Amino acid sequence: MDEAAVRDRLRSVDDPELGDDIVSLGLVNDVTVEGDEVAIDLALGAPYSPTESDIAAEIRELLVAEGLEPDLSASIPDRDDFETDEQVLPNVKNVIAVASGKGGVGKSTVAVNLAAGLSQLGARVGLFDADVYGPNVPRMVDADEPPMATEDETLVPPEKYGVKLMSMAFLTGKDDPVIWRGPMVHKVITQLTEDVEWGHLDYLVVDLPPGTGDTQLTMLQTMPVTGAVIVTTPQDVALDDARKGLEMFAKHDTVVLGIAENMSTFACPDCGGEHDIFGSGGGEEFAETHDMPFLGSIPLDPAVREGGDGGEPTVLDNDSETGDAFRTITQNVANNTGIVHRRGVSQASRTETPSPDQ
Repeated sequence: MDEAAVRDRLRSVDDPELGDDIVSLGLVNDVTVEGDEVAIDLALGAPYSPTESDIAAEIRELLVAEGLEPDLSASIPDRDDFETDEQVLPNVKNVIAVASGKGGVGKSTVAVNLAAGLSQLGARVGLFDADVYGPNVPRMVDADEPPMATEDETLVPPEKYGVKLMSMAFLTGKDDPVIWRGPMVHKVITQLTEDVEWGHLDYLVVDLPPGTGDTQLTMLQTMPVTGAVIVTTPQDVALDDARKGLEMFAKHDTVVLGIAENMSTFACPDCGGEHDIFGSGGGEEFAETHDMPFLGSIPLDPAVREGGDGGEPTVLDNDSETGDAFRTITQNVANNTGIVHRRGVSQASRTETPSPDQ
């Protein structure tokens, strides 16, 4: 079987989210056939995304049925072609910003569980606590080991739950307030991004401070953000501020991967009833109104608070319904990250391909 025949077979594999086959979409970068061995490079950019994993599995099954030995790899054209010294975070495939319009909605909780959930899927993950004024990620993963410094004065982040960690909490006194103006924030965010030995990561999750201030602006101007997750509660006050977050990302041409609704329905363990303490369905309605993906709802569960205070992310509890909710959000974030890349590749491919009458 030659390259053309392999590509023809691959036309039977559809991308369920883009609605066409992977060849027509331009998602097959390269095919090399040597005897019974077939090497295929695919434009898949979200490692351990359930959808992309399913696409790869279908390709393997298809080729094995043809008596071939598939060797699959993944790369995104243009992005992976830059020289390493031309990029910020050159070894990080995806930067996911977790943001909220206001404080107190559980943004850091979502960031921690998203990072741990991606690691649980098998991805290489980093978690950057960019909330310089209130860094609390280390407590939420029970990490008190400070980063080590190399001879080149770069920082080696500690690791917990398979996630590499960096936070201002490692660099300041436990009870010291952080009182900085904008230029200082810009400098420290840049240093904690570029002077850290992140290594090769599939995802770097960035926990932003609430609001739309200097830290957010610095990150959007200096880091290659793949997409953002906006966290809100169902109540109108939180949704009003979530709109500001949407506007901020829109002004900087940053894709919003979806809306996560935290502190949804509370299931009372004593009476067995359900109570909408902060309202119900506001996040999903907000996502629909603004034509944004809805990532899922997280119930108001005391176990989440206990996990945060005790340093054990709820997403790692396989017997918990709330853990299931975090895992759903994690999978949706990974899937939507893949859609961003595949759609970009497909659009570029179709733009470059001349029409039949040209």
